[in-house]
Amino acid sequence: MKLSGIRVLDLSQFLPGPHLTMTMADHGADVIMVEPKNGVGEPVRKMGTRMADGTAVWFRNIARGKRSITLDLKNDADRAKFLALADEADVIVEAFRPGVVKRLVIDYETIAARNPRIVYCSISAFGQQGPYRDKPAHDLGVQALAGTLALSRGLSDNKPNMPNLVAADMASSLTALSAVLMALLAREKSGRGDYIDIAMYDSLIAWTPNITGDVFARDAAPVPHQMRNYGGQAMNRIYETSDGEYIVLAGSEAKFCENLLRALGRLDFLDLAKGEPGPAQQPLIDFFAETFRAKTRSEWGVFLTPLDLCWAPVRTLKDGFSDANGTARAIRLKDGDGNPHIGPAIKFTHEPAEPRFALPSYGESETGWKPR
Repeated sequence: MKLSGIRVLDLSQFLPGPHLTMTMADHGADVIMVEPKNGVGEPVRKMGTRMADGTAVWFRNIARGKRSITLDLKNDADRAKFLALADEADVIVEAFRPGVVKRLVIDYETIAARNPRIVYCSISAFGQQGPYRDKPAHDLGVQALAGTLALSRGLSDNKPNMPNLVAADMASSLTALSAVLMALLAREKSGRGDYIDIAMYDSLIAWTPNITGDVFARDAAPVPHQMRNYGGQAMNRIYETSDGEYIVLAGSEAKFCENLLRALGRLDFLDLAKGEPGPAQQPLIDFFAETFRAKTRSEWGVFLTPLDLCWAPVRTLKDGFSDANGTARAIRLKDGDGNPHIGPAIKFTHEPAEPRFALPSYGESETGWKPR
């Protein structure tokens, strides 16, 4: 596998760091979770919905294929154990508040002095420098300060809505994964590792090129309900059907506009459909809203499926995991005991991922690395 032989120490908890290191484990890395010696360890071991065997679904999908040791990093003997592991590691991932690893004397400078090849990745809410450096935050607070939470304002009642995905967590996880892999690739040439400073705030904002137009061009906050991405374009919007279900039109390219309007017998709306999002689209939005309310979602499925058109029914997450496409893509896997797992999203032709489904018991692992 691509990452066989790579050794990772994971000091992080919850989602961004653990998801990153699980992805590495799926592709062959040897990952040791360094859990606090507090009797609990990784908090998501017991957080959220559990399977029949008592294992939290969240934990199963961030910890598979890893090992676990417990250390009190304020204790000199345990810190020495960690440093000995770090001497042989390739990657360290931590997600403490900025400054904590320095106080614990396990910071990048300390580790790199002993192991110059180390790739050391720090994930935090707002980064290692800046006025918010020491501010505690999880995903929701980062989304609020970054401005992405406000993008749901005005879609119905001018109030921001709770986000449906932890976008800051996952953006930082994927950004950190990219950075770690780049650093490992560069190390092959230079022989030297690097320090990586990943902020959830930065990672989230970096995902906004398609919605930053008003900010950069007009120095103005976006008006979400007039924007293409949030329903300001008739061909990119959610519509209710007669049975209280919903469908989406999700592509406003000219050919899709023409295909749908021709099928509905309303090519007189074509120029409007191809136009810019905003208030001018309202007559077409109203037409679509009235039209789609006339039939059930199933009936619209029969009508729309033959068309070359970006559309979809609005389904549940359960539906998404059960879908034939998800099955074909192995997005839902089962281990030997029948427990479901989220399958790896990275698909290689050569050396594909081989998830190891065993979960580490709290502190169960040996502390040493196997010989290279």
